[in-house]
Amino acid sequence: MSADMISIGALGVMFVVATVLPINIGILAFIGAFVVGTASLGLSEEEIFEGFPVSLFVTIVGVTYLFSVAQRNGTIDLLVRAGVTLVRGRAALVPWVLFAIAAVLTAFGTFTPAAVALLAPVGMNFAHRFGISQLMVGMMVISGAHAGAFSPIAVSGALVLGMVDQTPLEVAPAALFLASFGFNVLVSLLTFVLLGGPRRGGTTAGGEAEPGGASRLTWRQALTVVALAGLVVGALVFHLEIGFLALLAATALTLVDVKNQAKAVDGISWSTILLVAGMVTYVGILEKAGTVDAVSQGAAGMGAPLFVALLLCFVVAIVSAFASSTAILTAIIPIAVPLLLASHLSAAGLVAALAISTTIVDTSPFSTNGALVLSNARDVDRDRFYRQIVGYTAGLVGAGPVLAWGFLVLPGAV
Repeated sequence: MSADMISIGALGVMFVVATVLPINIGILAFIGAFVVGTASLGLSEEEIFEGFPVSLFVTIVGVTYLFSVAQRNGTIDLLVRAGVTLVRGRAALVPWVLFAIAAVLTAFGTFTPAAVALLAPVGMNFAHRFGISQLMVGMMVISGAHAGAFSPIAVSGALVLGMVDQTPLEVAPAALFLASFGFNVLVSLLTFVLLGGPRRGGTTAGGEAEPGGASRLTWRQALTVVALAGLVVGALVFHLEIGFLALLAATALTLVDVKNQAKAVDGISWSTILLVAGMVTYVGILEKAGTVDAVSQGAAGMGAPLFVALLLCFVVAIVSAFASSTAILTAIIPIAVPLLLASHLSAAGLVAALAISTTIVDTSPFSTNGALVLSNARDVDRDRFYRQIVGYTAGLVGAGPVLAWGFLVLPGAV
């Protein structure tokens, strides 16, 4: 059996095992990189670890550490409370406020499941209290988290842009972010309308805000806001390394609040780091084995590039509904590169379409985000609510890739 067949077979086994068993696919990817690299390709340990994403590792550590610090000193909670107080007397605004907060959190580096875990309980409680659709609110929280997830300083955005930077392609960070943001706004608008948002948005109970109310901004929280703003300016204006900036900001904030921030490092998304680092390392093995080139050439030989692009969007949407979207992204971007180099398709358009198709289906109850919404639903028939989430996700799987392809890929090819 050829090396490329062995490597792709091992990748398939990883996805199956990680889907069925509670094992981080990053662990399996590191094992696969070692086994396939040494036994099939005859690589040394140094050659195997050439694919380890050092820059991406620092970025994810930095931004998730900074978010952990901001959460521990109350800055994130203050932002949430300030947002929900805006719905006084206007219950129909609840989903949009939560959408906006989720987008801000992920755009500043919060990993998507962390933002959903923070806002899903708030959103489902509000929806239950005001008599509006919990399905609508839950799905809009997830869409909001996806809307900000591909900013240049977000985990997913840094992942995609970092992988593209290693190729001859050019994708403007703003183009990726705006495409994802705009698409998720559209999805949320359709969700809001189709699930009865405008018709059922009444008033709050006496205009009350969520318990806890707004509180005064402390000097540590103000310093955190300044640090977040400095991160944005440093990364986007001066093009400084995001990971190092985030580590610098988080460490400075820790030094002025050592007692409360002693365990902030526990908030670093180690599982995500393990997943991304393992998968990217294994993708390096796939490239050395010639698997990426073989799959790409096979895809290109199927026919028109436009058709192949649509097919790729469908494939990642279907698989991501049951598996890790981050893992899917790390595997699909290298496969799409040769297709883009050999065609006139827009690199920014296809990369954005693939990113969107991969992430919008994270509403699935089999994903972390969908499971969080399902688990936080209040006074509902769980089986019925589960079926509603599955039906909603099925709609996204069917329509999402077509819309992403139609809006982002097709215009650049005609």
